[in-house]
Amino acid sequence: MSNLIKKDVKYLNKDFAQFRQNLINFTKTYFPDTYQDFNESSPGMMFIEMASYVGDVLSYYTDTSFRESILSTAQENNNILALSQLFGYKPKLNSPAKSTLDVFQLVIASGSGAGARPDMHYALSIDSNIELESEEGIKFRSITPIDFNDNPDISVYEIDSSGNVARYLLKKQVEIESGEIQTLTFTFGDPKPYDKIVLPDSNVINIIDVTDSAGNKWNQVDYLAQDTIFEDVANIPFNDPELSAHRSTVPYILKLRKTPRRYVTRLRDDNRLELQFGSGLSADQDEEIIPNPKNVGSGLEYLKRTTTDSIDPTNFLYTSTYGIAPSSTTLTVRYSIGGSISDNVGVNSITKINNITYLNEVANVDLTDSKASVAVTNPEPAIGGKTKQDLESIKQNAMAAFAAQNRAITREDYIARVYSMPSRYGSVAKAYIVGDTQINTADTTYPADTISNPFALNLYILAYDSNKLLVEPNQALKENIRTYISQYRMLTDAINIKSAFIINLAVNFEIITRPNYNSNEVLLACIARLKTLLSNDRMQINAPIDISALVSSVDQVEGVQSVTNFEFHNKTGGSYSKNKYNIKGAIKNNILYPSLDPCIFEIKYPNNDIRGKVIKP
Repeated sequence: MSNLIKKDVKYLNKDFAQFRQNLINFTKTYFPDTYQDFNESSPGMMFIEMASYVGDVLSYYTDTSFRESILSTAQENNNILALSQLFGYKPKLNSPAKSTLDVFQLVIASGSGAGARPDMHYALSIDSNIELESEEGIKFRSITPIDFNDNPDISVYEIDSSGNVARYLLKKQVEIESGEIQTLTFTFGDPKPYDKIVLPDSNVINIIDVTDSAGNKWNQVDYLAQDTIFEDVANIPFNDPELSAHRSTVPYILKLRKTPRRYVTRLRDDNRLELQFGSGLSADQDEEIIPNPKNVGSGLEYLKRTTTDSIDPTNFLYTSTYGIAPSSTTLTVRYSIGGSISDNVGVNSITKINNITYLNEVANVDLTDSKASVAVTNPEPAIGGKTKQDLESIKQNAMAAFAAQNRAITREDYIARVYSMPSRYGSVAKAYIVGDTQINTADTTYPADTISNPFALNLYILAYDSNKLLVEPNQALKENIRTYISQYRMLTDAINIKSAFIINLAVNFEIITRPNYNSNEVLLACIARLKTLLSNDRMQINAPIDISALVSSVDQVEGVQSVTNFEFHNKTGGSYSKNKYNIKGAIKNNILYPSLDPCIFEIKYPNNDIRGKVIKP
């Protein structure tokens, strides 16, 4: 054994050629007298090349397995989705367009002269999920119920021949979002732990509700161990007498409650949505404790005086049963499909009602005329619609969400939280956050009450319209963001949600082309390069534009000899933003800087606003 020669083995071979050459060198070194025929057609070379082939294949699979195990380098759809969800991030589904809908109805007048009033016996109560359609054929639905008895806007609609009011017009507003409602049923027999169902559509926007045959509601949670949910309910006196005074600014409030019937969702690599349920039985319920995070550990009396666990805040958020497994029942799943840039429609384009459900039927009151008078329109454009995230966006957002760790402490946490807001609440195209310190306290031109709040953050956002052009967010989107991030913000943080300013630009440039190149083709290539570099996908709020880098990029286009002129101009009026900007004053060291008030630069119409010219040397 002591006479054995220690052989030098190479461990850094990566491909077929390396394996082959090293095997040849190994044979020549350690078996010089045994084998000497290295001719391509020799039997020995056949075995060497077969071994090299196996090594090459194994090396490839090893490299691929390692690459696909890391989120930043993964390329396969299923691996990216699995790793992102391991990071605690749920890839966003298609995003619906959001807007506000004006709903009208007519009621007859009661009384005459100065005593005329609308007869509210004829006022309608309408369920949520009114099915609507725009002029372009895009389907929409209402999010909340409508009660015309609850403080509607009232105006005179018709006066009779005697000068008395004959009919009044009632108006209510409701939030709407794009999407076509689908309904499916799934039958369950004996309970199966962690049972799953898969929705057949690949363009799901959100799940509206899941109910069983007994009328019980099943709630979506982030993970099956989560046994409590925040439930959004209408901010009316019945639900909360104290908070209902702020209904105009806070239409919904969040309530914390236990939910033994729950499910999680997972986006599959075929773009279909999977629902997974718990593992417990109805007889194996969670602890019947009413959670109150404000008072955990303070010795309060609960519905159940003894528990098997210690009084710890985490015990109110986690459970060992993982929810109930559906059994001997039929689950009805309602969900909406659609969601894309084309869902962003213009003002007053949503006027068609496809289906509507009325909640009130008053005895001895004929509501036929009231129902026939219902009309709708959208006073604001529907914005925020876009298709599901691409794989690179999923990777970046997953890593950002992991850094946030389900809380918002840093400014980056808030940005990640805004971008990961569930699609049923709308989508943000651009977001930017700064501390509330922009006002100079030494500047006496500002009133004293405008001094900045050191604990406040200003969140500036923008949305997309149907042509993927930047627009200011509507109020529905702002309120949804405010409600959503309130679950994650620090107690001391105050969030001001504002619209960023849009500065529309135009580009004029001149080039000299090289000899023997088609000038028109070179010019079109330069314009295409600038369209890519100045697209809305690349532009960010409060980000400067490096003019030197743009000029250098154009100069590198094949056929360009030099760039002789490159200028930005501000575009205002008409369909452009009304915001005027001093371009020349904002350029320093060949960099175009944004203003103090957060703004974003946008080439609104690249085909018209990026103009080039070829000049002679």
